[in-house]
Amino acid sequence: MTASPADLVPAADLAALRAAVERAYPAFLADLERLVNIDCGSYTADGVDEVGRWTRARLEALGATVTVHPNDLGLGSTVIAELAGDDPAGPTLLAIGHMDTVFDPGTAAARPFTVDERGIATGPGVTDMKSGLLAGLYALAALRETGGLPLARVIFVGNPDEEIGSPVSTPHIRRLASEADACLVLECARMNGDIVSARKGNLGLTITITGRAAHAGVEPEKGRSAILEAARLVTDLHALNGRWPGVTVNVGVVRGGTRPNVVAAECALEVDVRAVTRDTLVAAETAIRDLAVSHVVPDTTFAIVEDGRHWPMEKLERSGRLVSHAIGLAGELGFELRDTLTGGASDANTTAGMGIPTLDGLGPVGGFDHSPEEYLEVASIVPRTTLLAALIAAIGRDPEVRAWRLERAARAARAAGPEDRS
Repeated sequence: MTASPADLVPAADLAALRAAVERAYPAFLADLERLVNIDCGSYTADGVDEVGRWTRARLEALGATVTVHPNDLGLGSTVIAELAGDDPAGPTLLAIGHMDTVFDPGTAAARPFTVDERGIATGPGVTDMKSGLLAGLYALAALRETGGLPLARVIFVGNPDEEIGSPVSTPHIRRLASEADACLVLECARMNGDIVSARKGNLGLTITITGRAAHAGVEPEKGRSAILEAARLVTDLHALNGRWPGVTVNVGVVRGGTRPNVVAAECALEVDVRAVTRDTLVAAETAIRDLAVSHVVPDTTFAIVEDGRHWPMEKLERSGRLVSHAIGLAGELGFELRDTLTGGASDANTTAGMGIPTLDGLGPVGGFDHSPEEYLEVASIVPRTTLLAALIAAIGRDPEVRAWRLERAARAARAAGPEDRS
């Protein structure tokens, strides 16, 4: 139960994995250019599905059985692959990579993929997360080439809508995570190379204040200004910052009023709430709803709509074992690695929130996500993809992770009941 990373992935295996990734590096770069040059913002379904078709073909080439799940929201389809491993007694691993970006149509033509003389690649989605998606596929290919997958199976999800909170993919991810013993999310590493073992949760709320319109010059006293009430609420909401460790509250969008000479009958606030723990996110939400009960302007009313929620990705004890494996394997590969907490949410929040041991930030190194300055260090592709492949092997071979599998199977059997096990 105390096997070290070096025991689980001996030096000869690590060297073979690195050699396989190095041989594939030119193809990786060519694939990265192809994917970055596809406009695939979350609402550009055709582009997302083009990436999905490419991803499906690569997974099928690895021997996976792939299903494609369309939706009724006009978004891209979710791609789900099941890849049989080489050890039926091994654990099941869930890997998740998203195929969408935050960028509008035309961005790829305006800022196509390039690599400069410093080895810095740029282009929309180069870090978030085309290179992470590719790292997952190339890591699996390297394992297939060098000795196989020491797992019962790998479930690979190509998520079409992560950048807008995964509304269509989350039900699939939750269902599949319940069958997994560990989860790896393929977002890229932080700018300093850290992997991610914890993420803040986030809550999106739209608060609509309704008042009463009136002529602002003739009879303003008959009006009830929704904007004035909203101004009070904005101040009170921002005053919540600092009340709980790690909690942030931000009113990012304000919409209200029709004309300067009309007392505003309506104003809407879009609010972003972030928290490190589930308890503090609940506390912040409760405080926000309490603030919407009091009034400065009489006769105004409030309506609160939840736009999206990711519970915090708290660092689970079993996730810590995956961190230890990653750090140890990185040392064997010749570089230092740390894990960290980051503020943005991802699909890792969903799986960790279900109690599934989860690591994130396992792609190559880059930064400035969601901006024209987004970049990737191409020199990080080979070591980070090798690390990912080695981590998958370590998870499959680790006796403790295999014990998690037996626990999960026992829980499932108890939940099924005797009539379902006959």
